[in-house]
Formats: sequence, C-alpha cells, structure tokens
Amino acid sequence: MNEEKMITLETEDGERVDFYVLEETRINGTNYLLVTDSEEDDEEGECYILKDQSKAEDADALYEFVEDDEEMDYLYKIFAELMDDMDVDLEK
Repeated sequence: MNEEKMITLETEDGERVDFYVLEETRINGTNYLLVTDSEEDDEEGECYILKDQSKAEDADALYEFVEDDEEMDYLYKIFAELMDDMDVDLEK
C-alpha cells in the first residue's frame, strides 16, 4: 500500500481495531470503504466493506460492516473495478 490510511473502529465492547483503507467510494450519497486487517503488501489479509452510517451533524464517522449479500455483491464489483490497476487481488 503506497499511501497508508488507517482507521480505528471501536467495537460495542470498547475494543479498538485498526484497519487499513485500500479504496473508498461514494455511491448515492453514501460513503463506502474497502479495508483490510493486514498492514503488509505481501501478506494475505481479510477485506471488509464498511458503510458510513453517520449523519451530517455527527462529529465522527460511524462505519458499519456491510452484511447484506446483494449490497455486498454490488459493492464488490465496484471496488474490483476501482482497484483493477493496483497490485491487489480481491477474492470473494
């Protein structure tokens, strides 16, 4: 990853988890992030798609994991296209 951008999410239990942003996009007014839990380029990691659920007046972004299968399939295709020129293999 050339320009590392990291975000930290806090679980319901108060645990802090770091993710590295691979790509981001905005669709129909909603922000989505493709993130991984692996810091190293040559290391296999899990990828997740996060959806910004925050409101305009919120001070912090509120991201949730996309869990709907149809939404996930649609977003996977978009992120695969966006990352086509990068050295990242996305597998579903």
